[in-house]
Amino acid sequence: MTVARHYLMHAREGSEAALESALRALAAAVRPLPGCEGVEMLRDLGNERRFVFIERWADVDAHKAAGPMLDKRLFEPMMAALDGPPEGAYLDYLVG
Repeated sequence: MTVARHYLMHAREGSEAALESALRALAAAVRPLPGCEGVEMLRDLGNERRFVFIERWADVDAHKAAGPMLDKRLFEPMMAALDGPPEGAYLDYLVG
């Protein structure tokens, strides 16, 4: 059963481009991990500082197992560009 891991985050004022760049690097690192079924990155058209990052995983366990495989240095530029911690949630896909 595919699940989504959804992150909502806001860039610090003036750090929109830095956050976008950091998210692109993170997406490139996440996509090839075992169990990852894709990554989507979106920016709010009405608020250029608001980003949504969605990972699709085979299941929650696949996501949790992949975490330790990521180089933690990938998160440093992202965290420096954020205006507060990201909000995250696991989501089910509803069928029909």
